[in-house]
Amino acid sequence: MLESSGFQVVGTAENGEKAIQIYNQFPIKPDLILMDHRMPVKNGIEATKEILLINGKSKIIFLSADKSVKKLAFDSGAVGFLAKPFSFESLVNEIKLILNA
Repeated sequence: MLESSGFQVVGTAENGEKAIQIYNQFPIKPDLILMDHRMPVKNGIEATKEILLINGKSKIIFLSADKSVKKLAFDSGAVGFLAKPFSFESLVNEIKLILNA
């Protein structure tokens, strides 16, 4: 779906632990990470903190139906936050904004 907007999806993970494992496997790190909050094994806050310990320059947009975690997401290092539900257009605009910052 994002590919239709000119973006390339290089990986997906079903939980935060897997997200960190996949991230570590990339020799060239992705330009941007879309991170959900509620995931099994390790949540998005924990995964964000660990990814940023690996590479502090990573850009992470947090996606969550729980608006109460917005401050936690930014405090953990996220550079963007979208509350679910959101439109595809909102997602694309947020990605472009972050990548062009």
